[in-house]
Amino acid sequence: MSQENIRNFSIIAHIDHGKSTLADRLLELTGTIDPKKMMPQFLDSMDLEREKGITIKLKAIRMEIDPLKIENLKLKIPVQNYVLNLVDTPGHVDFSYEVSRSMEAVEGAILLVDATQGIQAQTLANLELAKQQKLKIIPVINKIDSPIAKVEESVEELASLLQILPEEVIKISAKDGTNVKQVLETVIKEVPPPKESLKQDFRALIFDSEYDSFKGVIAFVRVVDGEISQGEKIELMATKTPAEVKELGYLNPTFSAKEKIKAGDIGYIATGIKEPGKVRAGDTIIKLQNINTKGTVEALPGYQEPRPMVFASLYPENPDDFDVLKVALSKLKLSDPSLVFEQEMKEALGRGFNCGFLGTLHIEIISERLEREFGLTLVISTPSVVYKVFNQRGKEIFIHSAADWPDQSSIKATEEPWVSLEVIAPSSHIGKLMDILKSLKGNYLKTDYLSPERAIIVFETPLRGIIANLYDKIKTVSQGYASMNYKIIGYRPGKLVKMEILIAGQKEEALSKIVAEDEAYTEGKRVVEKLKDVLPPQMFTVALQAAIGGKIIARETIKAYMKDVAGYLYGGDITRKNKLREKQKKGKKLMKSKGRVTVPTKAFLEVFRA
Repeated sequence: MSQENIRNFSIIAHIDHGKSTLADRLLELTGTIDPKKMMPQFLDSMDLEREKGITIKLKAIRMEIDPLKIENLKLKIPVQNYVLNLVDTPGHVDFSYEVSRSMEAVEGAILLVDATQGIQAQTLANLELAKQQKLKIIPVINKIDSPIAKVEESVEELASLLQILPEEVIKISAKDGTNVKQVLETVIKEVPPPKESLKQDFRALIFDSEYDSFKGVIAFVRVVDGEISQGEKIELMATKTPAEVKELGYLNPTFSAKEKIKAGDIGYIATGIKEPGKVRAGDTIIKLQNINTKGTVEALPGYQEPRPMVFASLYPENPDDFDVLKVALSKLKLSDPSLVFEQEMKEALGRGFNCGFLGTLHIEIISERLEREFGLTLVISTPSVVYKVFNQRGKEIFIHSAADWPDQSSIKATEEPWVSLEVIAPSSHIGKLMDILKSLKGNYLKTDYLSPERAIIVFETPLRGIIANLYDKIKTVSQGYASMNYKIIGYRPGKLVKMEILIAGQKEEALSKIVAEDEAYTEGKRVVEKLKDVLPPQMFTVALQAAIGGKIIARETIKAYMKDVAGYLYGGDITRKNKLREKQKKGKKLMKSKGRVTVPTKAFLEVFRA
């Protein structure tokens, strides 16, 4: 296949705007999938994706078009064979990194907007990524068949955003296939073919990977230069790992083995490498160099490695499952390079991992995959962000765990990450949304109007406020019509302290957390009240306390079991009963001074979820 007839493109949009449904129609039109095997959301292969109705993992698939063989296609293009490599992408703010990876492998993007919702926050974020990569943008309005669709308003919004004529926006219904053929024609006409060279030394960019027990790590690649054949020796440049091509080919939709893949192709290479950490997204694959050719091939300018800003600890509820959790995280990281983890130990919970994520939905997805795919039951800590601490000498330390927080007296200053937050919502909901945003204690910047009915509110606020269920709050007050997107803008000073929780006078390090000084009382009160509800009563009174630097800021008390030890005595002298009660009182006092409360794992889980 000539490079002139290859088109590499992705579909980008906000969550639930119809990316996967449009992909289904394109697969049907091109005859890529047998009609008997076709199912809704074909590229969303995970159960989680189908249940939640969202795309979590980017997917690549090769569509081959032969106008003479595909019945009723009748495209308004030259009668030639074409290859279309589609990369389907997620739409939720937490998976922006997945979108950025797909952008590196394509020359064009279909920008999809739901006519019932209009332009949303992630639409703008994805468009910005596409512009940075200088991709050809094809504007498409979806769901024009919906009775609540605002087609003309959405077209005007999109045309204004892209500074094009309204006539250039394609109006479709991915559900029933209306005008989808026009999208296919536009992709072939307007997305430029690959510019790579077949004559240069082989180079391929890894944009994703997965693990196979027999083939080792399978790298999904965009071939940039040259060609590679079955059985050739290769090298991964970043990790300097040599390997041999066990199998290679295309994805349409399963692995379709070929003898070779060449410049401009999107496909896969089975490396035979059994150590997942040696294959990284963004790395360059080249042919194995000898003494004479070593250093003559330059690595491709890959995209930046993700920098997780939200952290949470994962512990197996059954301590014997630690090794299973370790292997499971390694396998998930292979297909999700934005996940980072390191081993840690807490007395109350045993061995576990402190993991870095891109957001709270990312945490939810990873934990559910661990439970479903690996049969693990987990204890998950409250999410935290990465803070910057300066000691008395001015040395800068990055901390994301309360366990690593230094003594307060040694801290000179503290800083926390801030984000630029954009919320797009109907004008009628602006008042309620402003109340929520003001509670974040950030800085209001401006309100812009996409149309008389829809506005963008721009705020700067600490990241810790974003991860505390802000997305759900915004959706609730706007009746589901608002959307949000954010990006890190740097660190700013903040008064931060370590809040510790004491149970019967003993510190429970697993419950310690970093909080803003002015929010410490509220947060401490919330935690001890929750503990009072979930901890079982003891034979003695248990004090639950929240403290900062030895100062108690909140307290609750769990009363002891009430049992009358003299209840079985009838009649006789009252002193007999008093003696028994005094003896019981002394015993409880002794237990209180020496006793220790064992906090059940379920109690930790309840507090973390609160």
